Amino acid sequence: MSEPSRIRAQFQGGKTTVRILMNHEMESGHRKDGSGKIVPSWFIQEVTIALNGKVVLDAGFGPSVSKNPYLLFVIKGGKAGDKLSLSWKDNRGQTRTDEASVA
Repeated sequence: MSEPSRIRAQFQGGKTTVRILMNHEMESGHRKDGSGKIVPSWFIQEVTIALNGKVVLDAGFGPSVSKNPYLLFVIKGGKAGDKLSLSWKDNRGQTRTDEASVA
């Protein structure tokens, strides 16, 4: 399993700005290794982000997304101390959930 995702969320001026760096290799299935064999596809398919248990972003990724995807988005509202959680599932069935608090 990969390292935890880096999540930064900051409340300012009535909105919460969220920055997330997800650690994942994200192989497309088109690249070849040193011996010329195709590296099997391995990528995040489903991403869900919740603020205090309420889903605020639900996305589908595919093989064209780059290694270690970065997301930046703004949520209307929120406040310091709110709980933000990120969950993802990849095409091999692996899942990960990471959490952070809004600053």
